Amino acid sequence: MEFVMPAFACIVVLFGLIKRVPVFDIFLKGAKEGIQLLYTIAPTIMGLVFAVDLLRSSGAVDAICKFIDPAANFLGFPKEIIPMVLLRPVSGSGSTALLTALYSDCGPDSFAGRVASVLAGSSETTFYAIAMYFGSIKVKKIRHTLFAALMADFTAALMSVITVRIFFGL
Repeated sequence: MEFVMPAFACIVVLFGLIKRVPVFDIFLKGAKEGIQLLYTIAPTIMGLVFAVDLLRSSGAVDAICKFIDPAANFLGFPKEIIPMVLLRPVSGSGSTALLTALYSDCGPDSFAGRVASVLAGSSETTFYAIAMYFGSIKVKKIRHTLFAALMADFTAALMSVITVRIFFGL
């Protein structure tokens, strides 16, 4: 397995040489464009990371979870996954940390563990994706994208509960 990437790189270079493409010049051009793109989107990503850390450290996530708890119970959400449902659209690494903690507390084969697993596999880090994609093409007005994406995240959470109930009878 460790030879796959070096072999791929050699094949690309060999193919470029056969086609008489200036491989190193094209590589440098791509690297330069990548750095310019990073420079363009870095402020947006830094702001997003700051906001996530601020929400977590201020206790706002816990307060929101307590506020949402009655509606979540009505919809059949296990209370253990509510923080993950809230954090998943904002931070992939944060929601993965919550998933790991949930596995430790409830177990991966518990109802909450299975719902969280399905949710992790079927949802997106919405704010990160919007920041990356729209930031890279310098679009400032996202119009209805955010609302549609958050509705998709809510649907993913709801369908995660339903799917686990159907397949595992819990």
